[in-house]
Amino acid sequence: MIQQTNTKILKALDNLIQIVTQLRSPTDGCPWDLAQTQQSLIPYIIEEAYEVADALQSKNQEAIVEELGDLLLQVVLQAQIAQENDDFSLEDIANIITAKLIRRHPHVFGDVIVANEAEVHHNWEKIKREEKEEKQESNTLSDKLKIYARSLPTMMASLKISKQAAKIGFEWENADGVWDKFKEELAEFQEAIEIGDKQHATEELGDLLFTVINLARWYKLDPTLALQGTNQRFIKRISMMEKFADLPLEEYTILELESLWQEAKKKLASS
Repeated sequence: MIQQTNTKILKALDNLIQIVTQLRSPTDGCPWDLAQTQQSLIPYIIEEAYEVADALQSKNQEAIVEELGDLLLQVVLQAQIAQENDDFSLEDIANIITAKLIRRHPHVFGDVIVANEAEVHHNWEKIKREEKEEKQESNTLSDKLKIYARSLPTMMASLKISKQAAKIGFEWENADGVWDKFKEELAEFQEAIEIGDKQHATEELGDLLFTVINLARWYKLDPTLALQGTNQRFIKRISMMEKFADLPLEEYTILELESLWQEAKKKLASS
């Protein structure tokens, strides 16, 4: 049964690979696909990853399947372009991640014994450090933080950076210290705004947001999910306001809009 399932999966993947190969054919392929490079596809990879996350949050299994397919297409397309340039192939990608998973799970594929999830994480980080040393890659904290800053969405990067700093002990003693820092940064931001120095205000806003993310970390909250939830609630309330309104929203006064907003909040809360 397992072998039959694997055969079906491999056939489906092979069909996808053949389709992408056809799209990239110089003689009878698609002009848009042929024009793409690894770099030109970067925005699409990011967009598809976010759409996968959104589908997962919605718990709509049909949407999850579709969005994962779009993301898989980006992986196969990147591999096809690289193979055409004799750089690497989809086989290389699969082999590398397979070897990495086996190497980083000695408690599953080896004879290492672990007692809990914390020990798994400790071993994972240890193996990662050893891999970097073997490749003679820099393993300093600052280099690791630079990678986060340039490769992750800003809020996610800030959370990762603060977590790594905390791991070496650069951390508040308790949550009260984070709250004190928040108040300090808020005051500095307000002062910069009052002075009218836009550059300084931007820097202080960044410090304030970074502190808020640290507060989220201390209370084990996901700031990205929190903000996404706020965005979704805001959109739902605007949509409800439009249902209540007899005119386009731009034709109402601020007081009328506030009344519609409160009515929309109440309606959504009751439903």
